[in-house]
Amino acid sequence: MRSGDTSLLRRQNTVAVMTLLRDGDPRSLTDLAAEAGLSRPTVEGIVESLDAAGWITSVAAPAGQPGRPGRLYGFRDDGGHVLGIDIGSATIRAAVADLSGRIVGETTRAVSPEDGRAARLSAMHKTARAALRKAGVTADRIGAVCVGTTGTVDADGTVGLSDALPDWSGVDLAGAIREQYDGAVVIENDCHLAATAEAWKGVATGLGNVVYIHCGHRTGAGILIDGRLYRGAHGMSGEIGALPVIGWHRAAAHLTEYGRATGAKGFDAKAVFAAAAAGDADAERAVTRYAADLAEGVAALVLTLDPHLVVLGGGVSAAQDDLVRPLAAALKPLCLRVPELAISTLGERTVLVGALKHALDTFDAELYRLDEPLARPRG
Repeated sequence: MRSGDTSLLRRQNTVAVMTLLRDGDPRSLTDLAAEAGLSRPTVEGIVESLDAAGWITSVAAPAGQPGRPGRLYGFRDDGGHVLGIDIGSATIRAAVADLSGRIVGETTRAVSPEDGRAARLSAMHKTARAALRKAGVTADRIGAVCVGTTGTVDADGTVGLSDALPDWSGVDLAGAIREQYDGAVVIENDCHLAATAEAWKGVATGLGNVVYIHCGHRTGAGILIDGRLYRGAHGMSGEIGALPVIGWHRAAAHLTEYGRATGAKGFDAKAVFAAAAAGDADAERAVTRYAADLAEGVAALVLTLDPHLVVLGGGVSAAQDDLVRPLAAALKPLCLRVPELAISTLGERTVLVGALKHALDTFDAELYRLDEPLARPRG
């Protein structure tokens, strides 16, 4: 066998063992060999190299097990860290997680919706550094970074079009992150990340086909098909609100106008829904109109995708059942079957949670590459 073939085979065997350790409970050498389909001496050599590199840890096997006393080997969750960032209109969030997804440092910074590109990028870096300090992790120890942003995102990590943030279209967000971090960098639309979060730790856990609807100042969607995020050919899936005949572009205005009429400052959807539930006729009309406009785009997605669940998130999700009921009623004449509707349980952290999941997936993709040797941990 040629040396190159031998090297590739060794790498394949290492990845097979690493995958078992990464995704499961601690195992003995015998168990690893059986599950990976490798000889025990081969697995022993791989485990020794992974242990020396700091990727795994070992503990004594529990007493009372048959056979000679041995050791169990498990993946070191603190062997690396990832960074997730959510860039919003009025808030920037950042969190550092270990390789189990456990958050070890998180921070939030308020920003002005009128902030331009330079101010928002500066706030992003400051928020991320604060999260790193809380985690006790330096930037060179971050294995992957994922940033969620409003707007479409090009393949190179540039924001293609963003109407929600001033001077944000065309910003090289991936380049700005790479100036600070050596790990893998991925930039993703915030609704896409929210859908990812719901399937990971939210109300859509275990479901394959899911539509996430962001309900707030703006309306957007993220789509999961067979458990995988669907981005489309150009990363623009879910941008159904761009159609003028779909009511998403005017939906939030019904709630905002009611708030202004009552003297409310800013966008307080929860107050509008509460007033409607209490019998305020003007609020009821605002909610009915909002649900009708929202239903137009939701119905189009439901009829196209036939999802297991439609998740409602964003600022309006605080309305809970006060949003579900009128939306279900508005969907009834538009759909062959009214879809299951659920309110997000992740709240304002949905995009941040999705960013961490995407960063973890990116880290694993790098970890399991077959074309280069396994690097030492960054954690």
